[in-house]
Amino acid sequence: MPSRNMETLVRKLLEDQGVQSLPVPVDQVARKLGAQIRYIPFEGDGEISGMLFRDSEQAVIGVNSLHHPNRQRFTIAHEIGHLLLHKGTEIHVDKVLFNINLRDSESSRAVDRNEIDANRFAAELLMPKHLLTADLEQQDVDLESEEDLSGLARRYRVSVQALTFRLANLRLISAA
Repeated sequence: MPSRNMETLVRKLLEDQGVQSLPVPVDQVARKLGAQIRYIPFEGDGEISGMLFRDSEQAVIGVNSLHHPNRQRFTIAHEIGHLLLHKGTEIHVDKVLFNINLRDSESSRAVDRNEIDANRFAAELLMPKHLLTADLEQQDVDLESEEDLSGLARRYRVSVQALTFRLANLRLISAA
């Protein structure tokens, strides 16, 4: 999906749900879309961040409760992206057909088109372009200052790394 369409989709979603302030309440957005959120301690090496389970009657976003709250927010936003943009991968469990999307280490490698789209959707939902650019115009933010970037990241409840990637993707800073 082109960036412009992603931006329009997220902006409409936020308007439809009455979201006007930061940080974007991704858990509320998910619930208003009909998804339940379950925090689960995915054991092991921490590779699984979350998953989206859905069938014809329900959608459940599973989030790794062992991860940092900012990462959990990104996972929820990522799964909302799958919910809105993708049908999911069909698997059979106990003779019932389910659709499921997993967020794991593969998701961040930018090799699968659906994962790329879900990551872009998550970044747009957590750091909407129109709000981020307005913040940068209204505040005196030095984009080369770690302190300023940390403050902006706290405002959006994202990691400094996620914010930096977003700013680079929007070409507001140069990618290092």
